[in-house]
Amino acid sequence: MGLLAHLLKRVDQQIAGLERQRRFHMTADRKRQVREKFLLGGIVLRAGLTNADRAFLLGGLVELARIAPGSAEHRRLRDIGEKAFKAPSQDAVQARIKGTPEWH
Repeated sequence: MGLLAHLLKRVDQQIAGLERQRRFHMTADRKRQVREKFLLGGIVLRAGLTNADRAFLLGGLVELARIAPGSAEHRRLRDIGEKAFKAPSQDAVQARIKGTPEWH
């Protein structure tokens, strides 16, 4: 095998290795994105909003994005969310929201 052929073979091997690394990272990124979407979907489910209109949900999220982190409203909503995560089910969350004055 000539020197040029040997060098070309090495370059091809390096390219193949880089391509494998690229595919691995793309797969890992996709898995991470899918997991994030799955978790966000679970939050919508947990809040009892699976039948809500998408525009309504997006509008609510846009409004939430306007709340300054660390503000009293932000802390209040975060407390509600933490309590909702601790609730055993969606029904329990809805009952706590309706029956707990501090959530209103």
